[in-house]
Amino acid sequence: MANYTAADVKKLRELTGAGMMDCKKALDEADGNVDKAVEALRIKGQKGVAKREGRSAENGAVVSLIADDNTSGVLVELKCETDFVAKGDKFQAVAGALAAHVAKTSPADLEALLASEIEPGKTVQAYVDEANANLGEKIVLDRFAQFSGAYVAAYMHRTMPDLPPQIGVLVELDKPNAELAKGVAQHIAAFAPKYLSREDVPAEVVEAERRVAEETTRAEGKPEAALPKIVEGRVNGFFKEATLLGQPYALDNKKSVQQILDEAGVALKRFTRIKVGI
Repeated sequence: MANYTAADVKKLRELTGAGMMDCKKALDEADGNVDKAVEALRIKGQKGVAKREGRSAENGAVVSLIADDNTSGVLVELKCETDFVAKGDKFQAVAGALAAHVAKTSPADLEALLASEIEPGKTVQAYVDEANANLGEKIVLDRFAQFSGAYVAAYMHRTMPDLPPQIGVLVELDKPNAELAKGVAQHIAAFAPKYLSREDVPAEVVEAERRVAEETTRAEGKPEAALPKIVEGRVNGFFKEATLLGQPYALDNKKSVQQILDEAGVALKRFTRIKVGI
């Protein structure tokens, strides 16, 4: 007869995030001792970390943390294998803790972040591995962003109402304007521009687009004399589609994002968009 109660099983599940049957088995093996069962599940989980390395982690969440005065903000993407884990409180708590750590320590890059200590004697990498073991799925932290400036804001988008945000956008303006920051961030979430402005598009990308436009125009049999004008028009169309400032604004498509910003007397310094798994 089992020498533990349903309350013990519940407590063990809350402590470890393990499934009910795994908790019952661990309590059986630990003769009802919850502490020993926690240790056994942790050991079992750590053994499974290596086995999960080859798995795909394409679900997860993007979390944001914005300073009270909007002078700084962070986005963190934490990935897992299933949406079941992604919408769990424990997974989201881990993601939130990582965002808070990034905001506090301002790591230079991912390597520095993973090597930093989130708790005394525990690196971020060890913290993620622990989540991997406790949640029983591959957990991956491989992207974050951090801005600081005059005005930083975030917009978080849920692709499904029962899931945490799957898309996060961080924007930096040169002066406070909460309404415009939100509108532009929503636009970025929806239209996924690759670059801020024409000047930010790498020269090799522009040249590649120009070659494609010229070859396509020739293949269409357009007159040789008309080629330069047609090619230039197509390259300009690329800029309009690929650059945020050139795109028609989502909330007023008769104007570009650049025009909306100019009318408000605000400059958009930079942005980043993170979508889980992409």
